[in-house]
Amino acid sequence: MNGCMERIYNGLIKENPTFVLMLGMCPTLAVTTSATNGVGMGLSTTVVLVLSNMLISMLRKVIPDSVRMPAFIVVVASFVTIVQFLLQGFVPSLYASLGIYIPLIVVNCIILGRAESYASKNPVLLSIFDGIGMGLGFTVGLTAIGLVREIIGSGKVFGFQLLPLADVAAGKSGYVPVTIFILAPGAFLVLAGLTALQNKVKNNAAKKGKKVREASGCGEGCASCGGCSGKVFPTGNEEE
Repeated sequence: MNGCMERIYNGLIKENPTFVLMLGMCPTLAVTTSATNGVGMGLSTTVVLVLSNMLISMLRKVIPDSVRMPAFIVVVASFVTIVQFLLQGFVPSLYASLGIYIPLIVVNCIILGRAESYASKNPVLLSIFDGIGMGLGFTVGLTAIGLVREIIGSGKVFGFQLLPLADVAAGKSGYVPVTIFILAPGAFLVLAGLTALQNKVKNNAAKKGKKVREASGCGEGCASCGGCSGKVFPTGNEEE
């Protein structure tokens, strides 16, 4: 089980899709106007990640390399359709809030990236836990951004009024929302702020002598990866 726990820790901390790998930026910036939307999109993506990783890992020796990406997309699209119907039937308000970004989970680079770089090369159990870790990391990232935007932009948390609002007409003092944070520019500001905070924590840990692993893309860096294209890209250091 050490490997399974490592996959969860990897997705939550070392290779967090939102704050470390910077993947899935489209839904991250678009739907995080509230913490509820962040949780909904994150958990929906997690379900698709876990199920698609599981099935792709089970079929990894059956799917030919020449059609692996179309096959991955068909698998992911099938699970996304199921999740979309479930949300529409049981949580219609969340379904309406997330809108077009639910079917767009099909082309989310987190899901296709994990399918290509991990699930297609590893056993079923580890692939499931990899999906759980990456999904939870994505959920935490979206929820954190949604919380900050919702609190500063409207004084609410998960729809509940946390800070009493000012009423100028009634002469009542209180919190004045900074509405830019629930608009598009606010998403960029909050993402930048939280990423900078995370980098600050990492830098402080590195200064104290703790080992901090720098992750990129699929985890090891594109220069040494043959997963996406089937070949190793030149680094400029090869011998003539």
